[in-house]
Amino acid sequence: MLKTLFLQAPSFDGFDGGAGSRYQARREIRSFWYPTWLAQPAALVPDSRLIDAPAHRLGLNDVTAAAKDYDLVVLHTSTPSFASDVKTVEAMKAVNPNLKAGFVGAKVAVNAEGSLREAPALDFAARSEFDFTIKEISEDRPWSSIAGMSYRNAEGVIVHNDERAILENMDALPFVAPVYKRDLKIENYFIGYLKHPYISIYTGRGCKSRCTFCLWPQTVGGHRYRTRSVGHVLEEIAWAQKAFPQVKEFFFDDDTFTDNLPRAEEIAKGLGKLGVTWSCNAKANVPRETLKVLRDNGLRLLLVGYESGNQQILHNIKKGMRIEVAEKFTKDCHELGIAIHGTFILGLPGETKETIEETIHFATRINPHTIQVSLAAPYPGTFLFNQAIENGWLDEANAELVDEHGVQLAPLHYPHLSHAEIFNSVEVFYKRFYFRSGKIASIVGEMVRSPEMMKRRLREGVEFFQFLRERRASAL
Repeated sequence: MLKTLFLQAPSFDGFDGGAGSRYQARREIRSFWYPTWLAQPAALVPDSRLIDAPAHRLGLNDVTAAAKDYDLVVLHTSTPSFASDVKTVEAMKAVNPNLKAGFVGAKVAVNAEGSLREAPALDFAARSEFDFTIKEISEDRPWSSIAGMSYRNAEGVIVHNDERAILENMDALPFVAPVYKRDLKIENYFIGYLKHPYISIYTGRGCKSRCTFCLWPQTVGGHRYRTRSVGHVLEEIAWAQKAFPQVKEFFFDDDTFTDNLPRAEEIAKGLGKLGVTWSCNAKANVPRETLKVLRDNGLRLLLVGYESGNQQILHNIKKGMRIEVAEKFTKDCHELGIAIHGTFILGLPGETKETIEETIHFATRINPHTIQVSLAAPYPGTFLFNQAIENGWLDEANAELVDEHGVQLAPLHYPHLSHAEIFNSVEVFYKRFYFRSGKIASIVGEMVRSPEMMKRRLREGVEFFQFLRERRASAL
């Protein structure tokens, strides 16, 4: 076995490299998702180690110091972090010239050739669903025999092996929670709308929806929802309960946990017996009777991608959602006492000043507990990226998706709507949503009822206004 290090490399201050489903970037308030995509192969490789530098405030010197102790390093990269990740590899190899270095993630899944050409220090890329590819590399097998691998051979020629078959038996993947226990400080992971500390895991991969902007189903996970067995999921949660008695909430980070309603209900009933509080991703079409089963068994919050309040934009992005269905779903959640964190995207195809206004009105009308407003991000490998290139909506100056500080750019523009207009609408959206008397009263009520929430919301408020100041500076 090669002694293997899995690394989420240092990046922009506050950069959330583990954020799979909603773009790698700095956040409005400092947030960190678990590096589950690295923890999963780490669980397959004996005696490995996982370092998540951003969440643990580790710098380049910290990770290069570890380089001498390993034979193999695997980094999770992304379009925004790629250049920085390459520099990390170069620094580690300066300390340990024998170190083999490889990248995983959507960036190399869709352009392994280009990634290896751009980064001479990089030895290989593991494409698509890479867990067992990395396991076989760590076993020091001949690289020519490993499916799903692209690599630079001894002559410096880039070689692409056959694709690896997609994983069908999801129970073949070991639990990630023991890797969290071994290598991570879970208190360093926090999300504004989740209780703290929290733990997130995947119970399945893939999403049957065809949203044109969504990165992971189009590059790594696919459009079939492949799931772990109910018993396998519940066993990991029970293990984590004992290992992390301080955890206040579990989050299921599947692209859409509610894609399989009978399974979701069965898992919920098991979670109810365990007595845990939990949350998950959901589409805004879950029927009321299922919502009630989930709530009665510990569901606290749903993370819902509304994206837009304009029906034509939802059609344009192949969301497969009707506005009136989303409104009824949201009303049901309010009545059942299920909190919603709603996510919206500005700058999608068909966006105008009028549709931005329509989406802001929609958000304030349905009134989720909290929101996140993102800018449309045409990641390579997505339908949206190809569409943007073909139509001239994306120019080279904005193709990196974030600025030099890690703040998300407005990469798309249209003949009737400029980069600046889309970028500036994010701040307008946030202010119009949160600076309402009813919403302010709700947040203040939370703070009054809980000293812990008081401290947390005050910190988040300071971070939010600092973020807005930095966005304004980026726009200048």
